Amino acid sequence: MPRLLYTLYIWLVFVPAMLIITLAMGLLCLASAPFIGPRQAGRLCAVPWARAGLLLSGVSVSVEGQAHARPGQSYVIVANHLSHFDIWVLYGYLGMDIRWVAKQEVRRIPIVGISCVALGHIFIDRSHPDRAIASLRAAQQQVSHGTCILFFPEGTRSRDGQPRAFKKGAFRMAADLGLPVLPITLSGTRDVLPADSLHLSPGHAHICIHPPIAARGNSDEAVEALLQESRERIISGQSRSDAIIAQ
Repeated sequence: MPRLLYTLYIWLVFVPAMLIITLAMGLLCLASAPFIGPRQAGRLCAVPWARAGLLLSGVSVSVEGQAHARPGQSYVIVANHLSHFDIWVLYGYLGMDIRWVAKQEVRRIPIVGISCVALGHIFIDRSHPDRAIASLRAAQQQVSHGTCILFFPEGTRSRDGQPRAFKKGAFRMAADLGLPVLPITLSGTRDVLPADSLHLSPGHAHICIHPPIAARGNSDEAVEALLQESRERIISGQSRSDAIIAQ
C-alpha cells in the first residue's frame, strides 16, 4: 500500500508540480540570465529548481568534505554517474558555480535545454568527435574566478553502481589549463532512480567531496595519472558513503 500511494503521489502531484516549477524557473532563467549573468541566474533559478525536485520526491541530501573546495578557486569537477537525480543533487547542494558537460540530447528537452544554454552549460555531440572537441575548447573560456566545469567522465550512467571506465576529456582540460581536479563520489541516487527506469523511490543521497588533485603537466602520461588517481579516490569513497546512507 505505501508503494502504491507513493506511485500515485508521483504521477498526480510530483510530476505536474515539477512541470509547473520547471516552466516557471525556466522562463525566469531566460529573462534574467542576460542581465545578471549565468552565475547569479543559476543561484536564482537552477538551485531552487533542483532543491524543489528533491524535496517533492522525498530525497534528502548530505554533504561531506566541503572544506576541500576552496571558495573562489576554479576546478574541473569529476563525479561518478548513477542516476538522472545526480544533477539535482549536485546543483542543489554542492554550493559551487558549475557548468556541466552534457550529451547533446539534453539540449532537446523542452525548457530545460534552452535554460541550460542560457546558464552556459556545455553540450557534447559524441557522434561527431570534432564537434565534441570544439565544445570542450569553448568550455575552457568559462573556467575562471570560481566557475567550475563538471564532468561525468564515465560518459553515461552506471547500470550496476560500479564506476565505468573514465574518458580523458576532463583530465586533458585540467592539465591544459593547469587546474586542479576535484573528485566527487555520489551515493544513493541509483536507489532513488536507477538508469533506464521510471521506478522512483524516496531516499537519501550523499555527496563526498575529496581533496583536489593538482595537475602535474600535460603529457599523455600525466593526464593518465590524473585520471587514475581521480578514479581511485571516487571509488574509495563509495563504501563510506554507502555506510552513511545506510545509517
